Order: sequence, then C-alpha cells, then structure tokens
Amino acid sequence: MILGKLPEPRHACLSNFLDTDSQIIDQGIALYFPAPNSYTGEDILELQGHGGPAVMDLLLNRCLSAGARLAQPGEFTLRAYLNNKIDLIQAESVAAIIEASTHEAARCAINSLQGRFSARIEELASLLIALRMLIEAILDFPEDEIDNLQALQIKERLNHIDSLLEQIFDVARQGNLLQEGIKIVLVGAPNVGKSSLLNQLVEDDAAIVTEIPGTTRDTIQRTIAIAGIPIHIIDTAGLRETSDIVEQKGIERTHTAIRSANLVLHLIDSSQHQPDTKDQIQKCIPSDKPLITVFNKIDLLGTQSRIEGKKTDIRIHISAKTGEGIELLRKKILDIAGWQFNQTCEGVFMARQRHLEALTQAKKHLRNAQRFTANESQLELLAEELRLAQCALSAITGKFTADDLLGEIFSHFCIGK
Repeated sequence: MILGKLPEPRHACLSNFLDTDSQIIDQGIALYFPAPNSYTGEDILELQGHGGPAVMDLLLNRCLSAGARLAQPGEFTLRAYLNNKIDLIQAESVAAIIEASTHEAARCAINSLQGRFSARIEELASLLIALRMLIEAILDFPEDEIDNLQALQIKERLNHIDSLLEQIFDVARQGNLLQEGIKIVLVGAPNVGKSSLLNQLVEDDAAIVTEIPGTTRDTIQRTIAIAGIPIHIIDTAGLRETSDIVEQKGIERTHTAIRSANLVLHLIDSSQHQPDTKDQIQKCIPSDKPLITVFNKIDLLGTQSRIEGKKTDIRIHISAKTGEGIELLRKKILDIAGWQFNQTCEGVFMARQRHLEALTQAKKHLRNAQRFTANESQLELLAEELRLAQCALSAITGKFTADDLLGEIFSHFCIGK
C-alpha cells in the first residue's frame, strides 16, 4: 500500500507515501472520502505532496503501478453527474468557474454551481408536468366528467408558464454574455484609425500605429471587460485592393473575422468622408450583422462626440487619438449586446449557448401549444407540444440528454477535473 493503512474518513492525516519497496517517496497529507460522501459519490483518496515535479512524478507513477490510471478530461465531474451528485448545469458551471475571465463571470458561474439555474428550470418543469397531467387525464378518460379546457384554465396556465420561461431566458442571456462575452471586429479602409481605437479600448499599445497605410497585416485580438462582460476585440487589416501577397492574406482573415463576429465596428475617417458617398466596405458586411458606423478623427474637424441614428443605423462620432467619445462607444456596445447592468450579478446564473437554444425550443413549443387550447379536438397536439417543451427543459439539466452531447460537454474540461 502507498500509505500502509487507510486513513480515518474525512480527516487530514500526516502520512508517508511509500514506493513498492516501502521506501518513503514523500511526506504529505492524505484525505479519504468513502462513498457516497465525496465529490464523485465514489471512494476517493487524495494525496497532497510537496509539489516538486520530480517528487510528484514518483508519486504519480507509484499510484499507476498500484492500479490507478490517469483521468480523462472532466472525468471527476462527469462521475459526479452520473452518480447524481450534481446535475448537468452544475457540472458545466465547474468548467465555467475555471474559464471565467472576469469577477462577475465567476460569481455568475458560482450561482449556477449552487443550483440557482437548476431550481428555476425544475420549477418550470414541475408546472409543465402538472399541466400535462390534466391534459392526459382528459385524453385517457373522455367519458368521465372531467372539466373542459376553459374550466381548467389551461390557457391561463400556459400563459403563466410562458411568462416564467421568458423571465428565465432574459436572466440566462445575461449570464451567457458574462460567460462567453461578445466578439467585436474593427473594419475599415487603411489608416482610418482602427489600431488607435483598439489601443483606446484596451487602454494599452496593443497595435502598432503609423500613418503608413497597410501597417496591420494580420488580425490582432485583445480581450477587455466592460461592466464585467468579456469583450473580444479584433483589429483587422485595412480593406483595399492590393498586390501585396501578405496583405492579401490579412484581408482574407478580415472577411473571416467579420463572418464570425457578434458586432462590427466600421471605421470611417470623418475628415475625408463625403456624406453622400456609399463606402465600398459596407458591401463586405452582411446585412443581418449588427453594425456601428464609427466616424473617427473628429479632432481634425473640431466637432464634438455624439451618437446619431437608430438601431439599424447607428453612427458614433469619436476621436481615437484623444479618446473623446470612447465612453459613448462602450455604452452603445453594451446596449446592442442586450446587457442590463447588474452591479452585484445577484440572481444572474451561468448559461451557455446550448442552454439558450434549449430555452428557445421550449418557448417555441409552448407558443405552438397555445394554438391548440381553443379546440378540445386538438388535445393530442396540445399534449405533444407540452411534452416536447418538457424534453427541451430536461436537456438543460441533463435528465434527458444524448450521450454524444455529454461527450462534447466534458471533452472541454481540463484534464482530470
């Protein structure tokens, strides 16, 4: 045995770690957690050594020779999920805590680990189950004197569930913003000030700034936090016709970045822009892509920073050189992203894209169900839409989840965790 004896459960024991010849490898702390009172719900022995790489390699090899094997990515958390110690939302929140790039995102993930997101989903699922029971009773016992749909207030119950789902979706969307952030790409002709704007936003000299067009040959990415939201900003090569092979490659990457971005900032040199001239670069931006047109270099015109236009045509006048108007731009970015400012992140929980997609599916099936509440001859269709809505919610917590989805989720965990 590595320790010579089994430690007392849930007590830190100072122990000698022994090799196959009973020679001491290291001296450290041993902690034994018998099932089911452990993280995974199984017997677990933790060995805490001094941490030097040579000593830890010896200890690891000793464990392997005793019959252990190296854990797969996320295997401990996967076992905790499979043994019903946590649900799938809580399992994903473990990875979210590790990946969190801001304090707000970390607090949001901890809320999910504590079960706040799961509790909201379970509440919604319980209401759906109760409603399904009523519908199934009418279907199974049509000859009995069961109240009709109007008397059972089926439509009102559905509206209440739909309202709760909408509330959960709004909070989940905030959590998704905190966790995954938004990707912003800066595009424009050469020398309009994209690199200067990047430096202003990140408050650092992240990009080289010169008056020579074509200085930026490749995409440059930096991540900042605005109100706790990770903002991934990509500075791109200026879009123009060029025979330079290296610059052409950079322009190709610019087009790729535009397609994958959540928001495009189109920079224009306001000192040279003709108001009636349509910028050729606008043709490179998909019509359905959120866009802010940024008129830079107002310091050369002596004008003030300002915002013009509406949702589909937002124009902001700034100076990337002096910083005037940068705060207006930051606030507008949050506005377009849909962020509702929350100083403490109270009540906000971590949500990944798959959670939002599942909630959207549940919402769609509830809306479909509402169409079948007026006619009792469509009860089977109503019951089926409610069942599909419940399946979508169950996929979030993992009560109804395909094995291939589990493999995808846990493959992104760090080794062992």
